[in-house]
Amino acid sequence: MTTSAKSDNEIHNNKPKELLVIRPICEMLGRIGRMEQVLGDCLTRLEEEGVRVTLVEKVSELEDIPMPGKKVIFAICLSESGVNLEYYRLLEAFRLHPHCLDGSVGGIIVDGASDLYTKALARRMAFSANSSGCTFPGKPLVEATGTLANFRVLSQITGKSVEEVYALQVENLMRKVLDFNLTDAGWRHPYDTPSAAPLHIAAIHSGSRKTSNTLLLWDMIRRNLPKDTVVEEVSLRNGSIQDCRGCTFETCRHFGEKEDCFYGGIMTEKVFPAILRSDAVMLISPNYNDALSANLTAMVNRLTALFRTHDFSKKKIYSLVVSGYSGGDIVSEQILGAFCFNKNFILPGRFAIVETANDPGAILNVPGIETKARTFARHMW
Repeated sequence: MTTSAKSDNEIHNNKPKELLVIRPICEMLGRIGRMEQVLGDCLTRLEEEGVRVTLVEKVSELEDIPMPGKKVIFAICLSESGVNLEYYRLLEAFRLHPHCLDGSVGGIIVDGASDLYTKALARRMAFSANSSGCTFPGKPLVEATGTLANFRVLSQITGKSVEEVYALQVENLMRKVLDFNLTDAGWRHPYDTPSAAPLHIAAIHSGSRKTSNTLLLWDMIRRNLPKDTVVEEVSLRNGSIQDCRGCTFETCRHFGEKEDCFYGGIMTEKVFPAILRSDAVMLISPNYNDALSANLTAMVNRLTALFRTHDFSKKKIYSLVVSGYSGGDIVSEQILGAFCFNKNFILPGRFAIVETANDPGAILNVPGIETKARTFARHMW
């Protein structure tokens, strides 16, 4: 797999437009027809408009393709068992080449044979590609379950069949990836001059500074941010935060229009304003039983009210995940699913720093942790 870097002009001014479609071949021939039809129709239209399309089906075909700076669609078809063996070879390639997608922008299409497995596979794809440098715009996933039942609501709203909705979503995603400008999203080459505009970060956590390794890691990163960085740190630990009550769409939108929520409290007093003012959200999350903590989960659920009435597509999500034992990747995938797939936040390349530390303060003894923190901080600005 070729990982040589491109010049800034090649990365930022990709003219004519080019699209790399990676469709890991699925040997279950009966399952590829639907995706082939949808992809084929869309790619034909793009090529007629002058877009240069490259389609690959095997990881070995990527050996001679420079990956950095590419606009990429990952199109994955699943068997009845939810498996695509070439997909796993693709994950292996990304994990073995951690810079192969630097400066790239991606979108994901998953077509399943059942109503299970599609989203879990998409999260793992996004996390692995992101760890190799791929940025994902907000809502980068088109998920086609076996029955296409997940498109029924859009079908009712638009008056189109679920098959037509599927095809339209695929085309919209491809155009979003092609049009997404990394420089507008704050991306720069590692050797570029930092942006003159100060970064505004909403840092949200629910930990205790007496015991939290995750907060210690955040402190290390924060010390390495430019002095003019604006940080609004919100702790959910000392305030009572109730989970979403499941209001109707109309009720949720009504409160969201007022930058409010049915339950009010710390969410509307501190979290909502901090997020609205921010360029990026930093979610500081220890691994609690291979999941986000209850307070952070409630925060994500309650954020729906604001999402219904505000555009998050220019905001970025970053996260720090520290596990006592293992499973940091699982939590990171939950975060990218909630904020990028669901709430429309940009997922910058290498959005998460994931570490393991057991006893209080143990994060300070992780080999090279100061360098990792400094690198991550520079990556943010």
